[in-house]
Amino acid sequence: MPTLLQLDSSADATGSVSRAVTATFADTWTGLGDDHRIIRRDLHADPLPHLADAALHWPARLRRPGANPPAEAEALQQQIIDELISVDAVLIGAPMYNYSLPSVLKVWLDYVHVPGVTTPFVDDSQPMAGRPAVIISSRGGIYDPGSANADWDHTVPPLQIILGDALGMDVSVIKVSRTLSDVVPGLAVEAGRAAEELREGHRRAAELARTLGKP
Repeated sequence: MPTLLQLDSSADATGSVSRAVTATFADTWTGLGDDHRIIRRDLHADPLPHLADAALHWPARLRRPGANPPAEAEALQQQIIDELISVDAVLIGAPMYNYSLPSVLKVWLDYVHVPGVTTPFVDDSQPMAGRPAVIISSRGGIYDPGSANADWDHTVPPLQIILGDALGMDVSVIKVSRTLSDVVPGLAVEAGRAAEELREGHRRAAELARTLGKP
């Protein structure tokens, strides 16, 4: 039973571009067969609490002497990690907020990035190695290579580092920019390009879902 973990983090429940493109991926995934399952986690509507104790950055065997994080916080973290490890692929809606990740998505990363559990530290622990992760990143402005803001994207790089380098996943990225062209007067001339990028984002999302969801 191919199972997808879908994470959405946009604060916009109705007009979000990242949510629209993750929906295209998810609809295509379930359209591949009745056995294609999705675990959905809306990190904005149902946010995870921040880590209750710094000790939760480490498994019990690697914590400092005397560390005693709350049992309920440990149980929640284990639930989030078990949920991740149980799936065949991960889909993440990651809109750019103030040039970085939505805080609710950063919290999820804090739960799942645990040396010695999900990423190697004193051993070869890397249970997600080789599994696909698809990042859908929407951005209001222009971040093309060579543009003035090209280096201002701090949304996608942390996800690539944690999911790709640390967890060993096979990361694909779909970026849709200029999403504020219908709101910000200075971006109005980019409306055509924005529509083109959105169409391509939906096309690429459907294509990836078909490719990754194949038996």
